[in-house]
Amino acid sequence: MDVVNLIDPALMQDPFGGFTRIREEGPMVRGSFPGAPPMWLITRYEDVKNVLGDARFVNSPASVPGAEVGNIREQMIAARAIDPDLAPYLLDSILDVDGADHLRLRRLVSREFTARRVIDLRPRMTEITESLLDRLDNETDLIEDFAYPLPITVICELVGVPEADRSAWREQGQAMMTFTPGAVNAPLRAMVELSQDLIERRRAESGNDLLSALIRTHDEDGDRLSDRELIQMLVTLILAGHETTTHLIGNGTLALLTHPDQLDLVKKDPGLWPRAVHELMRWCGPVHGTQMRYAAEDVEIGGQTIKKGEGVIPILVSANYDPRRFDDPERLDVTREQDSRREVHVGFGHGMHYCLGAALARSEAEIAFDALFRRFPDLALAGEPERQYMPMSWRLARLPVRLS
Repeated sequence: MDVVNLIDPALMQDPFGGFTRIREEGPMVRGSFPGAPPMWLITRYEDVKNVLGDARFVNSPASVPGAEVGNIREQMIAARAIDPDLAPYLLDSILDVDGADHLRLRRLVSREFTARRVIDLRPRMTEITESLLDRLDNETDLIEDFAYPLPITVICELVGVPEADRSAWREQGQAMMTFTPGAVNAPLRAMVELSQDLIERRRAESGNDLLSALIRTHDEDGDRLSDRELIQMLVTLILAGHETTTHLIGNGTLALLTHPDQLDLVKKDPGLWPRAVHELMRWCGPVHGTQMRYAAEDVEIGGQTIKKGEGVIPILVSANYDPRRFDDPERLDVTREQDSRREVHVGFGHGMHYCLGAALARSEAEIAFDALFRRFPDLALAGEPERQYMPMSWRLARLPVRLS
């Protein structure tokens, strides 16, 4: 088939149907972003899991020795007209490095995102949730007034961002969600400056938070965390720590309101929420593709050889709708996941780069859905939801609802 244009409006309008058609035409197809050469799109469940779990696929082209590798992400960033001094903040973070560097950075923060730590945070997450629900008007935009404030409050408290700074982080984070050339520069520069200012304040007045711990690590041993890595880590944690959860809550609420039979099941048995959140992440998860990977050697996938140095993107949405793995995948079924401690879907990825904050995001979503539908059992749509169109994602800009 022809090279798939990943910013094709029709594909962004219906990525579920679009990637389903693409998957059934072949396990691997060529895809492209503006300004970048074609890369392989991996579309079937088993192949996606294999690529994500295979150490022969790496996130950085620097990890491909002895090959002429074009940094496709670097070319995409150039096509988006991102200022050269800002580009490194998007290219060399914990999301982009491999091997020892990835382990070094991940270990610095991973203890704050373990299942045990998340359990300890649940009472505070519940307090934040109930407080936000107390403030809702009867007719409200659930994205603006609940789905955004909950996760950004949680991650900012965990990281150590003062309440007075949070609206600025949220505003700049939302402004980052664009593919318009040059439009990322202003919010990214603002986030770097917010980071630098906050780091200096935290250095002067340390606290019992993740950022203070990272600053101590940086100041005691600069080889473990450089100046730029400290800023990158802060920006990445705050952006990744609220964007996915915001849109999981928004997408999931809309899915349940439009599938009342499934909503009735969890209302009658709230113990189903952990399983329901897994299914919502599979059925309407906000992230549809992973970071670019590169083949560190020739690798055969689905009968096709990916040559050393070629770029690949595992397509999570087509894997999560693959009938080879999921029966009747287009059907929302909150009882589908039999064991909530296991994760069959790949909405949070898989393997070495599995989402660091997955346990936190699931817990926030469970608490949010349970409280929302318990407090407002007659919750209903109050208008047409508005989409925010981005390649490789599914997100709502507005979700107007009526509480009673």
